[in-house]
Amino acid sequence: MRSIYARLLRRLEEKKPFALATIIETRGSTPQMPGASAVFSSGGLLAGTLGGGLLEVEAQKKAQQALKQKASLLFRFQLEGDLSSEEAVVCGGQVRIVIDACPESHHEAIQNLNRSLSQRIPGILATFIDCLSAEEVSLTRFWIEKKSLLELPEILSSFKDEMERVSLENKPHLVRFEKDLLPPKMQERFLFFEPVFPLPRLVIAGAGHIGQAICHLGALLDFEVAVIDDRPEFGNRERLPDADHILVGDIEEVIRDFSISPDTYVVIVTRGHRQDAEALRACILSDAAYIGMIGSVRKVGLMRKQFIKEGWATPPQFDRVYAPIGAPIHSKTVEEIAVSIAAQLVLVRSQAQTENKEV
Repeated sequence: MRSIYARLLRRLEEKKPFALATIIETRGSTPQMPGASAVFSSGGLLAGTLGGGLLEVEAQKKAQQALKQKASLLFRFQLEGDLSSEEAVVCGGQVRIVIDACPESHHEAIQNLNRSLSQRIPGILATFIDCLSAEEVSLTRFWIEKKSLLELPEILSSFKDEMERVSLENKPHLVRFEKDLLPPKMQERFLFFEPVFPLPRLVIAGAGHIGQAICHLGALLDFEVAVIDDRPEFGNRERLPDADHILVGDIEEVIRDFSISPDTYVVIVTRGHRQDAEALRACILSDAAYIGMIGSVRKVGLMRKQFIKEGWATPPQFDRVYAPIGAPIHSKTVEEIAVSIAAQLVLVRSQAQTENKEV
């Protein structure tokens, strides 16, 4: 999921009141998993989702209550209802949600989290949840970079094993404290570990109509999107509002200078055969998780012969390129081509995530 914490930081810097609602525990069938978050203002939902429906409606009411009282809350919501009711929730599960009504008190942790993500450093957001009454809670947050797990602050030092497992499995984890270890006035205490990882990067070579459509879909599909083109009239914020980065310059040079890692996905959709070849030359020997290039079977075949003849790539190196690009859905229009490419990106990403978990 695209990190919601960048939105939080901007909101904090604007000094506008808001509440952050986060699912910390689920039981049974639920529309979202632990870690799902949403930002609410007094006027309603600003960003994110807890799954929609009556659950989100109730969370919004609680968030607005928390903002009015300036008190953070913890509450349960039972997902059950009558099938005959239009708005019924029939999942049958239970959700526990914490609502942070004072995110400004955690400004440093949120700022450090965003700084780490900008440097593509993963980590864990650790939140102590101290229950002061039936609903009211006090929250304390810590941001721990993955590389710092061996140097934890004293308050977290006894949870090193849990944090390493959270980091390895990339799944949130809730710790419950024994009641006999709690201070007299504290009803319950939890510690919620939430892994936060940089998004996989999608590099689109070419900002034409197809590149523009892929940029939009890539952002929706939780990629950090960078678009490269040598034409300022194409590579600009007006045409590419969903792009995280817009790089204008010689496409081959920009790709060569780009830090391509195993979580980078490269889509080559420039305006011509020569530029496609130049873009491919710049990345074909990289560690990219995915390289795809647009073109007919004939064009790809000719380019393969050229790359092997010139020594730019071996047959196995060229054959790892997805070309012609896209899932075979018989796409014809720009939008259909973009959908076919997006589908292939999701498939390759899912396969990579499965393989990483198995390792």
